[in-house]
Amino acid sequence: MHKNENITFFQNTIDRLQRNHQFDHKSFVIWFTGLSGSGKSTLSQALDEKLFMLNCHTYVLDGDNLRHGLCSDLSFNLEDRHENIRRVAEISKLMIDAGLIIVTSFISPFEKDRALAKKLIGDQNFIEIYCSSSLDVCEQRDVKGLYKKARQGLIQNFTGIDSPYEKPPNPDLSIDTSLTNIEDSVFMIVEFLKKCHYIK
Repeated sequence: MHKNENITFFQNTIDRLQRNHQFDHKSFVIWFTGLSGSGKSTLSQALDEKLFMLNCHTYVLDGDNLRHGLCSDLSFNLEDRHENIRRVAEISKLMIDAGLIIVTSFISPFEKDRALAKKLIGDQNFIEIYCSSSLDVCEQRDVKGLYKKARQGLIQNFTGIDSPYEKPPNPDLSIDTSLTNIEDSVFMIVEFLKKCHYIK
């Protein structure tokens, strides 16, 4: 992609550290990854509610929601999947610059895409949480009927069926939501954030 040489970077007069001070917490990204049905969206919403109760300024970026707007022009082929995650990383980077805690919920099946997101956002700003529920469990939870359609050949490039999911080699946290309930999962995450001094 060719970059326009006639544009310059606009520097805000109020920086991220000032916004962090005003909000009384750091800004960073919590990146949920896992198969469809692994509990990412449910857990991200529950975590968002808990952080809100703790007076944290948060926002959830959900894969389905962005596919309706910012990424509505993208398909599910390999190239567009890469672009989808790149866009999410770029908007996350802007939002943490605004002082927010961003909670993302994306399958993001490829390690190189998650690595790119981490590089764009910054290692110290990126917390990767792997929702590790098995494919069997995810299929049992398939309220949308997507796995069934994928196995019937009605959906192509569906992660876990005819497109691979590459497990994170070293996530910050790994949570199997088939073994750990939502309340305990949220507690684990909040305790991790406190221990690592992301929040008070």
